[in-house]
Amino acid sequence: MRTFLLYCNFALLLLMSSCSGNNNSITEDGSSIKTDEVKAQKETDSLGHFSKGKELGLLKSKKLEEVSGLAASVANPGMLWTHNDSGNAAEVYLIDQNTSIKMTCVLQGANNRDWEDIAIGPGPEPGKQYIYVGDIGDNLATHLHKFIYRFEEPVYSADAEKKKTIITKVDKISFSLSDERRDSEAFFIDPKTRDIYVISKWKSPVDLYQLKYTESKGYPDVAQHIGTLPISTVVASDFSRDGTELLVKTYSKVFYFKRSGDMTVQSMLKQRKVELPYKQEPQGEAIAWSTDGKGYYTLSEQQKNEDVHLLYYERESN
Repeated sequence: MRTFLLYCNFALLLLMSSCSGNNNSITEDGSSIKTDEVKAQKETDSLGHFSKGKELGLLKSKKLEEVSGLAASVANPGMLWTHNDSGNAAEVYLIDQNTSIKMTCVLQGANNRDWEDIAIGPGPEPGKQYIYVGDIGDNLATHLHKFIYRFEEPVYSADAEKKKTIITKVDKISFSLSDERRDSEAFFIDPKTRDIYVISKWKSPVDLYQLKYTESKGYPDVAQHIGTLPISTVVASDFSRDGTELLVKTYSKVFYFKRSGDMTVQSMLKQRKVELPYKQEPQGEAIAWSTDGKGYYTLSEQQKNEDVHLLYYERESN
């Protein structure tokens, strides 16, 4: 027995030695991940805490009864862009933190079949920020094509409150999913690559699709299936402006993922997800990072007999 134990100890030392020069590590489920992914996981663990949701403005406008997307404005600091979902006007609204509508943008030539999410990110012209509106909902999974409308982010002026702003230059990105017709309510833009990622809603795990950006064609017409996420009922998502932190929202929870270095989105989403604070809303389908990355916002559809506030979750230092 002593000889056997000595042999086992020696074998263990050899195994540890052989692993010490390897740049891979082992996750809890036994799969191999790269060193930068391990680093990101450590950074995730030390991201700091977020406060409970602070109630900002009470949502009262009847024009915003079916809010389904949210994005913090870059061109108009302190304000946010939002929209309604299926069957409503093809309009995007700029609101302040009291949820008052400051600007109404009509997307010329667009149709709101089922707008479900909104994002701000880079686009065709360097140095400019673009609004992306996802007409990606499909409750019955019957539509072959999904659409994303893209236009340069407008700048607020006092005159914008007096009349609607007509957006005449709108790009329409049409695509299908590579495997099957699916309902989806969340997408995000990778600021580093300009690729678009769409997350399905109902399956568990949910599916992730990628539209790669190309200068010559704009976008391909097929979003490729590239992986899954071990969650379900995903209704919104948002990437931080620097492309290092991702929020994914379900009806009842908010999850956080961290990217380190040149890690791909696929690798980032293999990290251990971290659950962040979320105050249950009547029907919360919208989330957005603040532009400075110091917190995130959520907003719900309006429901009878229930107050709906714009909520802000501030990052606290360790």
